[in-house]
Amino acid sequence: MSSSDITVTVLAENTAQGMGLLGEHGLSLWIETPETCVLFDTGQGLALSHNAERLSIDLERADAVILSHGHYDHTGGLAYALGQAPQARLFLHPSALIPRFACREGKTREIGMPAHARRAVEKRRTSTTWTRGQTEVAPGMFVTGPIPRRTAFEGTGGPFFLDADGKTPDPIEDDQAMWILTRDSLVVLLGCAHAGVVNTLEYIHELTGRKPIRAILGGMHLGSATGEFLTRTIGSLSHIRVQEMWPCHCTGATATAQLMTVFGGRCHPCGVGTRVGF
Repeated sequence: MSSSDITVTVLAENTAQGMGLLGEHGLSLWIETPETCVLFDTGQGLALSHNAERLSIDLERADAVILSHGHYDHTGGLAYALGQAPQARLFLHPSALIPRFACREGKTREIGMPAHARRAVEKRRTSTTWTRGQTEVAPGMFVTGPIPRRTAFEGTGGPFFLDADGKTPDPIEDDQAMWILTRDSLVVLLGCAHAGVVNTLEYIHELTGRKPIRAILGGMHLGSATGEFLTRTIGSLSHIRVQEMWPCHCTGATATAQLMTVFGGRCHPCGVGTRVGF
């Protein structure tokens, strides 16, 4: 696969850039190569169909639908997407289906996969691949499966729990990323990087024989990161030598601004409508 064969289009994200496009808290990316089309996450489902139409993306062409993890803002459009592309194979970790909760200041809200999305998965069991480890989606395209948590400073990025009482922390073990092989490097797509963006990139390095990372695009869950957390993350990204980055969704405005300050022209805005070729 040559370096000009991959196109990534942002279909759902917190912000939108372009006339008539809709933003929502969530993420959905469309990946297209000469051989295959893949939908990576589906947003909340409020903007997916509208933005796909505005951006001339035909979801019926999807050969695969990948879920980075089981939160509502990445799975809400799943039933619609699978309805549009009944031939598409679904890739997700089994834990993406379990109930999830966020507990802040004594208030609890459910943040797991919506019921209609879970029903859509149940109907597609025969065309579902459970990503318990590194899994090939298409030639040159892989998902990580669960990512080892090795850094001392990275966490899941929020007060996430497996119960409504907030007593059992949710490790979000289903969190996974996607990478695409180019001729001599990697393009990495992140859903939320709940396993930690540094953990994620180091694991992909391990799986690929430390191939250079041409680009990362997606959510890094740095919205509530402390100064030290950000400093260590940025230092690690420099050490890993990520060539270019498109942070979005849960990365947070403060962290995105700091990334742009440090990395300059190597760090780019990434709202709905962004289309990047590699």
